[in-house]
Amino acid sequence: MNYVTCIVPVAPLREEAAHRSQMTSQLLFGECATILKSTKDFMQIKSLYDGYEGWCQSSQLIAVDENFTTENHKKISTDAFNTILLDNKKMILPQGSYLGAMNDEYLQIGSHKFEYKGNSIGFEKLTTKEQLFNIAEQYLNTAYLWGGKSIFGIDCSGFVQQVYKMLGIVLPRDAYQQVTIGESVGFLEEVQLGDLAFFDNAEGRITHVGIMLNPQEIIHASGKVRIDKIDNMGIVNCDTELRTHQLRIIKRI
Repeated sequence: MNYVTCIVPVAPLREEAAHRSQMTSQLLFGECATILKSTKDFMQIKSLYDGYEGWCQSSQLIAVDENFTTENHKKISTDAFNTILLDNKKMILPQGSYLGAMNDEYLQIGSHKFEYKGNSIGFEKLTTKEQLFNIAEQYLNTAYLWGGKSIFGIDCSGFVQQVYKMLGIVLPRDAYQQVTIGESVGFLEEVQLGDLAFFDNAEGRITHVGIMLNPQEIIHASGKVRIDKIDNMGIVNCDTELRTHQLRIIKRI
C-alpha cells in the first residue's frame, strides 16, 4: 500500500480531479492518506484519520512509508497558528496539524526539511473535556467554508470533528455520520458541555451540528463560528433574533 502526507498547511479534497471541482473536505499538514488512483496532477486518496476520500493535487503531498503514518499521527499542534520552516522558508500551520514524526523539532522527508517552532502535545496527554470550551473558543469568528476543517475556514461538522480531535476522540467527517455516535440526551435541561446537537431540514435529513455549551447556548459554524441561543425548537441567531436551525436530537459522546 502506498502512503502520502500533506506538506502544505491545508490541502483541499475535491470530488473530481480538477481545480474547479467542489471541495468536500481537507487534509491538514502532516495528515496521512493512502493512494487510490493517480492522474498527471491529482491523486485520489483516503484519509487515515477519518476514512474520507477525495482528489488532492499531487504537489501538495509527498510519499512516506507506513511507519511514518503511525508515528506522525501521535502528536498534534495546539496553538491556533503555528510556525514551521519548510526548507528554511516560513509556513503557518493551523491547530490540529500532525507533528508526531518530528525529532528535536526537525524532520527530513525526501528532499524537504521541516523545522517546527510552535507548541504541540502528544495524544497520551490530550486536553480534558472540561477544557473543551477553551479549544472551541479559538475558532470563534472563523469563516464558514464548505468542506473546511481549519481556522482558515471551517464547516459545521469539520468544526466539531477538529474540537474533538484535540480531546483524542475521532469522529466521522460529516454531520449525518456523527449523529450515529454516542447516547441520546432526552431533555435540553440535561445537557452538558460538549454534547452535540443535530439539526435537520424539511425532509428530515441531518444538515447541521454544533457543540452545546450549556442548556441555553451552542457554539457552531454558521456563516462563521459563533455562539447562539438554543431552545427545544432549535437555534436562535443572537444578532438577528431569527430562528435558523430546527433541533432534531442531542447526543453525548
